[in-house]
Amino acid sequence: MDEKICELLKENLRRNEAISRPYDPIAGDPDDPDRVWFPVKGLECRIPKTMESELFVRELLHFESLEKYLAVTKKCVSQELTDAVIRKWTLLRCRHDFPFWAATFAYIKKKGGGDDVLFVLNRPQRKLVDALEKMRRNGDPIRLILLKARQWGGSTCVQLYMAWLQLVHEKGLNSLIIAHQRAATDEIKDMFDRMLKNYPVDEFEDPEAENEPDDAPGGKKTERVGGAGAAFRVIGRNCKIKVGTAETPNSSRGGDYNLVHCSEVGLWKSTNKKTPEDIVRASTSGVLLKPMTMIVYESTANGTGNFFHKEYVAAAKGESQFTPLFVAWYEIEQYSYPFKDDAAREEFAVRLYERREAQQVDSDRRQPGAYLWWLWERGATLEAIHWYVNERAKYSDHGLMAAEYPSDDVEAFVHSGARVFDRYKVEELRKDCREPAMRGEIDGDAASGEGSLKNLRFSPDANGGLAIWSDREIMRGERVADRYLAVVDIGGRSQSSDWSVVAVFDRLPMISGGKPEIVAQWRGHVDFDLLAWNAARIAKYYDNALLVIESNTLETHDPFRSGGSEQSSFLLNRLRGAYPRLYARKRSETDIREGVPVKYGFHTNTATKPMVISMLVQAIREGLYVERDEKCLSEYLAYEQRQNGSYGALPGNHDDLLMTRAIGLHICLREMPMPAYVLPDDSYTYRQRPVSAAVF
Repeated sequence: MDEKICELLKENLRRNEAISRPYDPIAGDPDDPDRVWFPVKGLECRIPKTMESELFVRELLHFESLEKYLAVTKKCVSQELTDAVIRKWTLLRCRHDFPFWAATFAYIKKKGGGDDVLFVLNRPQRKLVDALEKMRRNGDPIRLILLKARQWGGSTCVQLYMAWLQLVHEKGLNSLIIAHQRAATDEIKDMFDRMLKNYPVDEFEDPEAENEPDDAPGGKKTERVGGAGAAFRVIGRNCKIKVGTAETPNSSRGGDYNLVHCSEVGLWKSTNKKTPEDIVRASTSGVLLKPMTMIVYESTANGTGNFFHKEYVAAAKGESQFTPLFVAWYEIEQYSYPFKDDAAREEFAVRLYERREAQQVDSDRRQPGAYLWWLWERGATLEAIHWYVNERAKYSDHGLMAAEYPSDDVEAFVHSGARVFDRYKVEELRKDCREPAMRGEIDGDAASGEGSLKNLRFSPDANGGLAIWSDREIMRGERVADRYLAVVDIGGRSQSSDWSVVAVFDRLPMISGGKPEIVAQWRGHVDFDLLAWNAARIAKYYDNALLVIESNTLETHDPFRSGGSEQSSFLLNRLRGAYPRLYARKRSETDIREGVPVKYGFHTNTATKPMVISMLVQAIREGLYVERDEKCLSEYLAYEQRQNGSYGALPGNHDDLLMTRAIGLHICLREMPMPAYVLPDDSYTYRQRPVSAAVF
């Protein structure tokens, strides 16, 4: 057997062993780095590290066994005392250990029928609880947006986690659960009824209290609140649990809530009278930003441009309060299809490896070999990929399969167009991405005008718009002509507009057969004229770089309220007077004969946009440049060619960074001359005329 196939099969065995390793929440997960071994005989288990600070835990650790503890501290060993200590230990552990509490007290409906069973977390549920617990243990407000594949109990896990906070941690925590329709609401209410029916009344006490539990009249656990039956109070904890639906938005109004779970948000429908935004605002506006509060948006994906998609994208970009969490299909145990025997597994592994670079398929019900290999590299087992191959045959389109069983959070959202860039090649660019070495601004003697280009200096500022990965390099004794290139994509002034971006390329490596690389980037919102002068400062700072301004926005928007096109020409001509290294469009022979003025800037239109996008596709496919900013990779992955043939970002995404790369690489690799070493006196001669494709 080939050595590579042997390694692949060994790794697959390791992955399967990790998946099938028994999980015992009572004994404690040995693979959980946040747990430690508690060695006291009679109570041995792996406890959360947070329990080590408890006085009772520290007391017990002085003794090798529970029996010794009783003999020394109580002067007596009896079953009654033993039970009392175990009960105290259990209550204390429940406060720190959600998986233990769930597997000890929380009964749920058994899937497939039969008696109710205790809630033992599966693999994706453990991933979800880890994310929630990280926020709680840090003392942060719990804010999570969960994008999931189907059928692993994500909603149930969120609801029981909220119940744990209510029943164990603090009294008076009110919760609200909003489902997408009435049937789901009934399921949620039934889940709570089952759990509370089997929950012992005496467990409602404070875990640290020495006295008896709070009294509940006649052992009654809950009582209805209001007349609709949608809300009830847990008497022993003085907390309310209310269940509503997105179909009746008023059901979420008028309440003091600490914990809110919005379920299947992607399926919520907008009407003339309500939108998902309205419902969420009504239900969460009163939740304070403090510890022991919780808001969770949870859903399978349902297209792009809707509320859930926008909120998830914002969370993934770090632009919201929420932490994003994605659960892929291959992380769910049931999505696995065994092989008939070892020979069949080996044959499948050989095909997978041999076709790992294949991009084409002979049927629309199959995935390319490169995609299946990508699943393997993400951690899927051979058995999981085997399941995927068989399940994929049910669907005539990858988007339909991805909607049900997404492999990552990009493909989860079904879209109408075709992705422009090869996702595998985009991922290869990630290895060179890193945090910038410096951040700040390039300042001059003024904010605009010729004075802004005098006495340039870098001003460090942690919140500055300019990220620098490699500072400018001015050589002594000789210079490099045509080394730096600065490209500008103009956005809007307001914070809700597209970003304005200035990207700087260093072409020096091309002299020795290397690749141009991104060395600096400014990104922000600013008036058009201030952006132009800022870009000129950045270009001049980088050894008088060729400055390319994408001029569509200048020519189609009115920066000075009237005469937009004329004013933009005035602005660029004024800029050209102060900074001669400004890119100009190629003029036809007729334009030259008739004396048509030079037009500065790169104009993106139906002819030039496909041209520069084609160059970017090639550059990514063949690895022709070095990227530094991971945000740009996100734009690549969310860029599509629509059914009408046009290009654009998926709803909720931007393409500002992408366009600076597309235009920049086109000019860098197809128009500019190769960078070359020149004598100092010769290095500025080419700067005395407008630079354009015609000059090149």
